[in-house]
Amino acid sequence: MRRILAVSAAALSLAALSSPVLAQTADRGARWMERIAVISGDGMEGREVGTPGYDRAAAYVVSEMEALGLKPAGVDGTWYQPVRFIEQTLDAGATSLSLTTGSATRTLALPTDAVVWPDGPLPATIDAELVFVGYGLHMPSSGYSDLDGVDLTGKIAVFVNGAPTGMPSLSLTHARAQRTANLKARGVVGAITLVPPQNNPAFWGNVTDAAAEPGFFAEDPSAAPFLEVMLHPDQVAGLFGGAPKSLEQITADARAGARQTSFALDARLGGRFAATGTSVISPNVVGLLPGSDPDLADEYVVMTSHLDGYGVGEPVDGDGIYNGALDNASGVAAQLDIAEQLIAARPRRSVLFVIVTGEEKGLLGSKAFVANPTVPRESIVGNLNYDMALPIIPLTGVNVLGATESTFGDHAKAVSEAMGLPLTPDPFPAENRFIRSDQYSFIAAGIPAVAFKFGFAANTPEAATIRTFNETHYHKPSDEVDTTPLRVADEIRLHDFITALALRVANADERPSWYPDSIFGK
Repeated sequence: MRRILAVSAAALSLAALSSPVLAQTADRGARWMERIAVISGDGMEGREVGTPGYDRAAAYVVSEMEALGLKPAGVDGTWYQPVRFIEQTLDAGATSLSLTTGSATRTLALPTDAVVWPDGPLPATIDAELVFVGYGLHMPSSGYSDLDGVDLTGKIAVFVNGAPTGMPSLSLTHARAQRTANLKARGVVGAITLVPPQNNPAFWGNVTDAAAEPGFFAEDPSAAPFLEVMLHPDQVAGLFGGAPKSLEQITADARAGARQTSFALDARLGGRFAATGTSVISPNVVGLLPGSDPDLADEYVVMTSHLDGYGVGEPVDGDGIYNGALDNASGVAAQLDIAEQLIAARPRRSVLFVIVTGEEKGLLGSKAFVANPTVPRESIVGNLNYDMALPIIPLTGVNVLGATESTFGDHAKAVSEAMGLPLTPDPFPAENRFIRSDQYSFIAAGIPAVAFKFGFAANTPEAATIRTFNETHYHKPSDEVDTTPLRVADEIRLHDFITALALRVANADERPSWYPDSIFGK
């Protein structure tokens, strides 16, 4: 691996040291960089969930929180909230699938004809009718649902990727994220993602490679088994024999963004499944800043950043440690700096700093915290999440994801005006960043939340810089602290923005609430 060096204040602009305020910024920037260097250092081995490297990084975060003066707020008076996971490997040799269309039954070879995703508890056996459910989306606030009026109990849902045109982007993003949960709520026992014929010859190879990886999910003895399957495109057409619409029409409608019609299929899927599960335990780290107002100290503003990374994996240019400096050692280090500022400010409400595990596995650590928080869930007033803000461009504005949905937006506007930092819209709405980090675990549970990125507009040099980083370093071993020049003073200014916003929320008489037109308040 290339060198990992702590960056001293001298590495920042010498002009900054001529002012006491800027000198403080330089000192804070140096500490931020030093913390990134430790958290993303080779000794942490990429911080994969359940590994000694992750545990070492968590212990370092605890030591820093303790040194700042935060209090332990995990389980049983500790700093930790252990989260139990299952890592599951499918035994393809002992697994079988059969597909019946009309009166003909054929065996599906794995992974040639189909793949089974091991990302949750699997049924021992299944034999169920198939129902086509369009896009599989339930969007009552937009007057659209593929699930209404269809008998789904005990059935396997078949859906095509896509969406009807004209839907609000956040509503659509939320509906896609909740698709499996909505299907399960209707009594569905499995789902098949519809894959029309492809022009890309490498497509199925990529699918089978992904499906061969172990699945990872939260341990939950009460979770019902659920089957998720993808059929090879050559196996799909036969599902629609005698159906109201052909596969060709469904595909054409999906490409055009037309509304779909749900209907039963003259088909059923049967199978037996074998898998091996290994228990994995990995902790969230939870530190507390007690509130200064006795009347509000039992309410909590929750600050989150994820600590986990991709661990040690396939080497790239001889480097197999996925250090995750910007994703997301930078965010954990940012929370430590923000904590120091909030400690000095003595907010009225209490502030919890929750450094979560399992984000890269599907937001699993934050979901576990929201499901079983270490404080009463009704006492959590809101969440501010920092994940990979990317301080590699000038800070000319702040993209506050979620500010359009709750009164966090009012507070953000006030901070924006006071600091002269405009609020900028999401330049890449199609990337679904709103649901791809830990703030969404809170939002899905009805708790207002926001996340932060350096603001910029699409189709600008700044956008190109971000794209280049994502293509070159994101989720790769080269995401290291010395790979990309970081704009440290700008980063500290973002910390000040987040601190000011957290302080306004912690000090306000009213807790944050959803705007009346937000789908998340409904």
